[in-house]
Amino acid sequence: MPKECIPALFEFPAVEGRQVVASFDGGAITSDAGVLLLGKTDRALRLTEHFAACVSDTRAAGLVEHQVETLVMQRVVGSR
Repeated sequence: MPKECIPALFEFPAVEGRQVVASFDGGAITSDAGVLLLGKTDRALRLTEHFAACVSDTRAAGLVEHQVETLVMQRVVGSR
């Protein structure tokens, strides 16, 4: 069955006044753009949020600088 490509799925908000475009037509590419797509996908599906909700945070609340969800996303994006 043929799949229909919907270009609107790859639109991103401008960053510091510059247009952000994701295109898979084989033109000029950058390896940095994958994080933008991953972030947008995570926000749409809320996977990091749901996973972080499964983690018990036993840290002293007054000393917490980063929420569990932020730490989980950092590991997803920054891990090898």
